[in-house]
Amino acid sequence: MRLLLIYSFLILLNCKTAQSQNKPAYQLFNAEGKKVTYRAMLDSLKNQKDIILFGEMHDNPIVHWLELEVTKDLAETKNLTLGAEMIETDNQTAVNAYLKDSLSIKEFTSSARLWVNHKTDYQPLIDFAKAKNLKFIATNIPRIYASRVYKQGFEILDSLPPTEKQFIAPLPILFEPNLPRYKEILKMMGEHGSPQLVMAQAIKDATMAHFILKNLENDHVFIHYNGSFHSDYHEGILWYLKQEAPDHKYVTITSVSQEKLETLEDSYINQADFIIVIDADMTTTY
Repeated sequence: MRLLLIYSFLILLNCKTAQSQNKPAYQLFNAEGKKVTYRAMLDSLKNQKDIILFGEMHDNPIVHWLELEVTKDLAETKNLTLGAEMIETDNQTAVNAYLKDSLSIKEFTSSARLWVNHKTDYQPLIDFAKAKNLKFIATNIPRIYASRVYKQGFEILDSLPPTEKQFIAPLPILFEPNLPRYKEILKMMGEHGSPQLVMAQAIKDATMAHFILKNLENDHVFIHYNGSFHSDYHEGILWYLKQEAPDHKYVTITSVSQEKLETLEDSYINQADFIIVIDADMTTTY
C-alpha cells in the first residue's frame, strides 16, 4: 500500500511539473466563456458564414499570426475575399497594382499610406492574397476625412466633390450615438470627448461596412481584419452591416489580454462569438 501511495504521488508530481512547463500563448473561448479548440472555431467559421470580422489588438503578434493561420485554413475549402481597416480606400489602386505585379513591394510600400507595423503584421496577409489570387480590399476611410469629421461633424462631408465621396460610405451617414460602445468612447475620453469624436468613429465603421458589402461576392466569405473596438459586442462595423444586410450570416472574433488563460474574465463574456485570450506577458510588435 505504501509503495502504491508513493507511486501515485510521483505520478501527480510529474503531472504538476508537466503542467508548469507547458506555456500556452493563448486560449480560445466562445461567447459564453467556455473553452473551445482551434479546430472547433475553424469548423464554425466554415459553416455558411458570409462575413467574418476579426478584431485584433493592433500590436499583438499572436493575433497577427492567428489572422494569417485562420485565413490560410479557410482558404483550403472556401472562396475568400480579404479586407482590412489598416488600408484606406483611396489606396485600393496601389493594392490592386501590387496584387497584379504592376508595382514592386518597394513601390507599393512607398506609394500607399501604411501603418508602422505593416511589414510584419499586414503585408503577410496581402502576400497570401497575391499568392492565391484573392482580392484584398482597402476598407477604411482616408484619415483626412475622418479628421475633418472629428473637427466639424458629418456636414463637412457634404462639400466633398464626387471624386472624393467615392472613398467614403454614401451620405447621409446613419448615426446612432447611443450605442453602448460609442457612449463608452465618450466616457473614456472624459473632457476630451465630443459628439464629433463619436461621429469620426462612426464614419470609419460605416465606411468599412460599406466597402465590405460592396465587395462581397456570392459563394465567397469576406474576412475583415480590424481593431477589436470596431466589432466588439456586435456593434461598430457589424451594426452598420446589419442595417444594410440583416440576412447575411456574420461571426465576430476578438482578442484580449489576461494574466491567466485558464478562464475567461467576466468582463469579456459576450464580447464576440470567439474570444482569443493572450498571455499578458506577450511581447508587442511596436
